[in-house]
Amino acid sequence: MLLLICVFAVLLVMDVPIAFVIGIAGMAWFASNPIFTMDTAVQRVVAQTQSIAFLAVPFFILAGNLMNRAGITPRLLRLSSLLTRRMAGGLAQVSVVLSTLMGGVSGSAVADASMEARILGRNMIRRGYPKGYAAGVICLTSLITATIPPSLGLILYGFIGEVSIGRLFAAGILPGLAMMGVLMFTVWITAKRRGFDMPLPGTAAPGVREILHDLRDSIWALLFPVILIVGIRFGLFTPTEAGAFAVVYALVIGCFVYKDLDWAGFKAALRDSFIDNGGIILIIALSGIFGYALTMENVPQRLGGGLLEITGNPQLLLVIIVLFLVVAGLFVDSNVNILLLTPIFLPVLKKIGVDEMHFGIIMMTIVTMGVMTPPVGTALYIVCDILDCPIEEYVRESIPFFVAVVFMVIVLIFIPGFVLFIPNLLYG
Repeated sequence: MLLLICVFAVLLVMDVPIAFVIGIAGMAWFASNPIFTMDTAVQRVVAQTQSIAFLAVPFFILAGNLMNRAGITPRLLRLSSLLTRRMAGGLAQVSVVLSTLMGGVSGSAVADASMEARILGRNMIRRGYPKGYAAGVICLTSLITATIPPSLGLILYGFIGEVSIGRLFAAGILPGLAMMGVLMFTVWITAKRRGFDMPLPGTAAPGVREILHDLRDSIWALLFPVILIVGIRFGLFTPTEAGAFAVVYALVIGCFVYKDLDWAGFKAALRDSFIDNGGIILIIALSGIFGYALTMENVPQRLGGGLLEITGNPQLLLVIIVLFLVVAGLFVDSNVNILLLTPIFLPVLKKIGVDEMHFGIIMMTIVTMGVMTPPVGTALYIVCDILDCPIEEYVRESIPFFVAVVFMVIVLIFIPGFVLFIPNLLYG
């Protein structure tokens, strides 16, 4: 057990790619235990990916990349701009709304943040926003994609924890919309206080005809998550089949409805998907070794017993686990946290009556926030690099948005009905 932790910590400090951190640590444990052969380790790598449900991950990644090339983004950007043109912090408000709409398309916070940094970031700076503020808004609003279906994090959580992905998709709707509202309010307060991007006098409120026109133009993108949830709920397809449907849907919309997906765009989407899937699948496969080592060392049982000795109060235990996830998110990739920590924490929480969907939405929010925090935040470094923004300025300007997210997480912890309302309504 000590060897496993030490190798993991040393490799992590050495900045070794996270897939190899967990793989090498797991292999070191196998090598130090003569009762196991390396054949067993290889079998664990293969077995980790042998699941029909897991096929949903590469399908949804490909669908998201196809939709990003299908002409959907500019249409959603136009709709977002229309809806927020009378608000203080106009372009920052556009970022919040666009993240909510794009969450139903890309399913990835990193993809959403990098896309918005290129589309909105430099325009925000030209309008007078400090670089740190622009980077903070773009990063933190991409957190909405953690819960808006089809979130890739929720798919992984459902796969690892054997939780209904359809229910998880339904559970993420209200928290995602509430996160949008909280972040829009935060933008409004900060922008109004500092005079950022105020609407010009005489700017007309968006009319019904304008809204309907842009809604009609964006309807195929907006319908996508609705079709997925309804299709899974009424048995039209399983989550894996929903992923395959999403790919076909993206191709049809891009090629025949919007007619913006050409051969070059299709090849680019395939290339991006190969890269994305390669990274995620390597992490998932190698986590099989590490997870097996943790199981054989009885880590889930030990940690679970230790947590239950601290308290049996569901809310207090959730708070303790959330604090642990915050720290873990600072140093470890969000997908790795999902893969390694879900089997540890979920059984403990289920034992004291915490709903698995309730915990799933909270966990996805916290671990996804890790890609927006130093020292290893992927989205943070991508956005700051695109906008040429110092990390210190990003951290300083992002504080109000982190406070807003913390407030939202507290609400989710202590009001589980807010998360469970829609899945209970749809599934009973």
